[in-house]
Amino acid sequence: MHNDLISAIGNTPLIRMKSIEGSNAVISGKLEFLNPGGSIKDRTALSIIKNALKNGEIKEGDSLIESSSGNMAIALAQLCKYYNLQFIAVVDPMANVTNIKIMEAYGAKVIKVDRPCDVDGWLGARISKVREMVESNDQLYWTNQYSNKANPNAHRQTMAEIASEVDYDLQYLFVSTSTCGTLMGCYEYIVESNLNTKIIAVDAKGSAIFGDKPCKRLIPGHGASKMSALLDESAVFNVIHVSDRDCIIGCQSLLEEQSIFAGGSSGGVYYAAKRFLQVNENARNCALIFCDRGDRYLDTIYHSEWVRKHITESK
Repeated sequence: MHNDLISAIGNTPLIRMKSIEGSNAVISGKLEFLNPGGSIKDRTALSIIKNALKNGEIKEGDSLIESSSGNMAIALAQLCKYYNLQFIAVVDPMANVTNIKIMEAYGAKVIKVDRPCDVDGWLGARISKVREMVESNDQLYWTNQYSNKANPNAHRQTMAEIASEVDYDLQYLFVSTSTCGTLMGCYEYIVESNLNTKIIAVDAKGSAIFGDKPCKRLIPGHGASKMSALLDESAVFNVIHVSDRDCIIGCQSLLEEQSIFAGGSSGGVYYAAKRFLQVNENARNCALIFCDRGDRYLDTIYHSEWVRKHITESK
């Protein structure tokens, strides 16, 4: 029995997955989609809000704002409802209709930008809108997941949970990248605990996080059109870039092979892990973080007509 909604966030299951063909490695999956709000962003949102309340930056009844492709906005909408706060989500056309409906069900106000920035694309446009609104209203608090240290701080606990379940003996951790809060929080715990775990970042092709030229992407939830303010690249052992097609193949494989119904970034992580493990014979164990669940992608990744139109025919 949990005392409240907040205490149900975190301590998600780590499961032993079926073996991957071509590899003898033991594979574990961290099911972050079993958080109350349906994603790993519950941890991030809770850390940011609790830190802001503790520091007196916000109080009951105040209004918060954030730029998000979906999961962070849902997590913030849920927790703002719980803490009696108001929430404004700034989204772009990549946000799917289901996510927007969930935000609105929690009482969030949703504002959609309609034109990408020339340099930083849709992310730049969303952040620009947030800054414009904050500058015109000093009562509006920007949670700023992109540079708020409470973001990675939340994921020290994520890594602590994984490490304790595998007796602190984990060779590789596969982490999807966006703000890089999860990656950096896990890395900080690894360093502080003197673990030998190596982090493999899974980024989207067309993402600028690791210095690539940004380009159009269809699968939200990972990648970014600008470099991360939180990332220390020395934390990363290897980077594997996955395409939209790779993510869809990964989601389908994850469902067929492991009976795990997860979102686009999780498909990308599974695809990347399979590729890595099949060519690294010395890999003995690893963990994969699955950030969100698949029901939010029923109209895209899991919709054959959408895949045919946007992925197959655009090849």
